[in-house]
Amino acid sequence: MSSLAAVVFDFDGVILDSESAEFESHRRIFERHGVPLTAEEWCDQIGVWVEEHERRWCARLNEVCGAGMAYEAFKAEQHRIFHQVLAGEPMRGIRDLLDALADVGVPTAVASTSSARWVVPAVARLGLSDRFRTIVTANDVEHRKPAPDVYLEATRRLGADPRRSVAIEDSGPGIASATAAGLSTVAIPHWLTVSHDLAPATLRVAHAGELTVDVLENLVRNRT
Repeated sequence: MSSLAAVVFDFDGVILDSESAEFESHRRIFERHGVPLTAEEWCDQIGVWVEEHERRWCARLNEVCGAGMAYEAFKAEQHRIFHQVLAGEPMRGIRDLLDALADVGVPTAVASTSSARWVVPAVARLGLSDRFRTIVTANDVEHRKPAPDVYLEATRRLGADPRRSVAIEDSGPGIASATAAGLSTVAIPHWLTVSHDLAPATLRVAHAGELTVDVLENLVRNRT
């Protein structure tokens, strides 16, 4: 029997590079109004849910340059640019890793701070819906990351022992969430999260292509 009970994936920045599209869509709007928006300013919010996220960036733009842009117009333009620049394929190595886990019967799940309205259709558009036994989003839990709720719920649905499961994350809050839930963790830093504190991760790799079933099994085996 495999020592690996389950593998749980974050979505944004791990399965799909939506993080780049989210930042770039905001950056371009700011640039058009002569206001710089840097990755350093942006990165601290990644991995956590910020209430009134879009309204906050719209308000900041108007405050800095007096654009007087209505929120509805800001959001519509951001949404248009986001989908224009959004990647159409999973991130490097993800599809192969999911196939390898399916081949040996290790169940997988998604645990995301984002809404089901975004995550579920996005997984489907990538053609990955059948790779995951369950998708847990912010709609399914009381507390979002860095609280452990999404990982506890994902392993509960899979019937998997968290201590024999591995989470794959790209952000500090995500690593904190999975660690608090008792999972071993793999950090795959996104270019927008390289400044996050990823030191608590069990393992750090450059991309999912560096991961194999044996590598993930060893993470679990070495802690028991």
